[in-house]
Amino acid sequence: MGLLDSVKGFVKGNKDKVHDGIDKAAALVDDKTKGKYADKVDTVQDKAKEAVEKLADDQEKPGGAPPPL
Repeated sequence: MGLLDSVKGFVKGNKDKVHDGIDKAAALVDDKTKGKYADKVDTVQDKAKEAVEKLADDQEKPGGAPPPL
């Protein structure tokens, strides 16, 4: 079992926790940069959440593993 498989397994059962972590990381970066890069932080935050959703959805589909990235 590789690292990616471990991450996928964690995301599947903890999607809300991962989203909370993304939110906290974005808030920290935004705070440290005093909002200078808020638009970029928001964009990355949205993309990260989309990736989490994709990983979780791929894990929930019957038939196994998602296609390679």
